[in-house]
Amino acid sequence: RTFFKIQDGCDYSCTFCTIPLARGNSRSQNIQDTVQAVRKTIETEHPGEIVLTGVNTGEFGRKHKEKFIDLIRQLDQIEAPVRFRISSIEPNLLSDDIIHFVAGSKRFVPHFHIPLQSGSDTILKAMRRRYLKDTYESRVELIRKTMPDCCIGVDVIVGFPGETEDAFLETYTFLRDLDVNYLHVFTYSERPNTPAIEMDGVVPDAVRAKRSRMLHILSDKKKRIFYEKNKGREYPVLWEAEKDGEWMYGFTPNYIKMQTGWNENLVNRVRMARIDSISEACTAMAKLLPEPAHPALS
Repeated sequence: RTFFKIQDGCDYSCTFCTIPLARGNSRSQNIQDTVQAVRKTIETEHPGEIVLTGVNTGEFGRKHKEKFIDLIRQLDQIEAPVRFRISSIEPNLLSDDIIHFVAGSKRFVPHFHIPLQSGSDTILKAMRRRYLKDTYESRVELIRKTMPDCCIGVDVIVGFPGETEDAFLETYTFLRDLDVNYLHVFTYSERPNTPAIEMDGVVPDAVRAKRSRMLHILSDKKKRIFYEKNKGREYPVLWEAEKDGEWMYGFTPNYIKMQTGWNENLVNRVRMARIDSISEACTAMAKLLPEPAHPALS
């Protein structure tokens, strides 16, 4: 996999974040130059997958009066054995058009990582996020309607100032009941020059740690449920170069981590594999199938 940065900086003003101070305003190249640069990357690096990254990816092209959806439509037309993955996108920028496009795409895989940060509207407002939890829930519902097997990941912060026990339990319950597949859990830490550092209701470190553990356990449960649901299914897997003793790993389009015996000939190749079982460490054990690499990749 190659990580390709399409955007930098951020115009948002979340109260916990120093990125606008460190990285400046949101900026990106135009679509034409970006597509040309992606083509060059494909020609020189021959990746099996390109992950589109940025500080606030969905803001791509705004200053050129272009849209992220128009970029990914053009990337989808590139004739090369490569698939594309969107690294992360804000829920307020994840439009119906983007979801429907990915659902029918030739090359964009069914995987979304969508920052939530809190399942409490009170905390979301204190964070100055640009959505409330109803918006987030509606994005997940549309993804599930259009791509039932899509993998959905979530960023969440615990211990933000003012996060009472009730507010945390609201977040926990919201995530427990939401049809998402894994969490990236961050423990709030004070940052100089941010509004949050001046806020009342500081959460003790021990409480932050307890809440983090609870969400990590929830994440593990959700991930295992997702993997078990896919047991017995066959997917095109892009196998990676990292060697772990006698094992190697790869990912399905919907971001299931697959494991098989080390074979140098599989590196950076797509091979169909069936999910035979799920390991204790929650990795899918792969049964390689005899089919050759499939150009569709998704």
